[in-house]
Amino acid sequence: MAVTDEAIEKIKAMITSGALRAGDRLPKEADLAADLGLSRNSLREAVRALSLVNILDVRRGDGTYVTSLEPPILLEALNFIVDFHRDDRVLEFLQVRRILEPAATAMAAERITAADLEGLRELLDSLGPNPNPEDLVAKDIEFHQRIVACAGNSVLSSLLESMTGPTTRARVWRGISQTGAVARTLAEHRAILDALTAGDPEVARAWATVHIAGVEQWLASVP
Repeated sequence: MAVTDEAIEKIKAMITSGALRAGDRLPKEADLAADLGLSRNSLREAVRALSLVNILDVRRGDGTYVTSLEPPILLEALNFIVDFHRDDRVLEFLQVRRILEPAATAMAAERITAADLEGLRELLDSLGPNPNPEDLVAKDIEFHQRIVACAGNSVLSSLLESMTGPTTRARVWRGISQTGAVARTLAEHRAILDALTAGDPEVARAWATVHIAGVEQWLASVP
C-alpha cells in the first residue's frame, strides 16, 4: 500500500471508529502524524485527498475539521464527475434514473403529506395547458425532486439529483422535436400525482417508470 493510501486509511479508521466525529477538529498535524506513525508529508497528502471528497474541511488559519458527513456533502464529488459526462452516455444516465426514481416515488407514496401534495398540485397548475419545453423541463425537474425528497432517503435523493444535469438537454429536445411529448408529460405528471394522492406505491412506481422510459425510448430511437 502506498504511504498516502495508508495515511488515508488510518484517518478513515479514526472516523469510522468514532475517534473522530462529524464536526470534530483534527489534532495538530505534528501530533496526529506521531500518533498514527506517519510522516507529516504523507499525512498532509491524505488530508488533501480527503478534503477533495468532502470528508475533511481544511480551514486556513483555523484547522482541519471532519465535515458533517451528510450524503449531499459527500456526493458532491459525484456531481463533479457527472459534469464530465459525454453526450453518448446520456442514455445510461436515464437507465440509472429509471432504476432508482420509481423506487423513490413508491417510497414517497407512503410518506407524502397533504401539504406536499398541495404543493405538487400547485406546481403542475402553474404550467398551464401549453408550456414551452424549457419551462416544462424546469418544472419537471422540480416536480421529481420534491417527490424524491418525500421518500425520506437523503442518499437516494442526492444520487438522483446528480442524474439531473446530464439528462436535461435531452428532455428539452424531446419536448421540442417529438409530437405530443409535452401533452404526454403533463398527463404522466398528473397520473403520478393521482397515485401519490391515493397513497398507492405500486401505481406510483408504475407511472414513474412509464414517464422516464418514454424519454429513454425516444432517445434510443434518435439517429
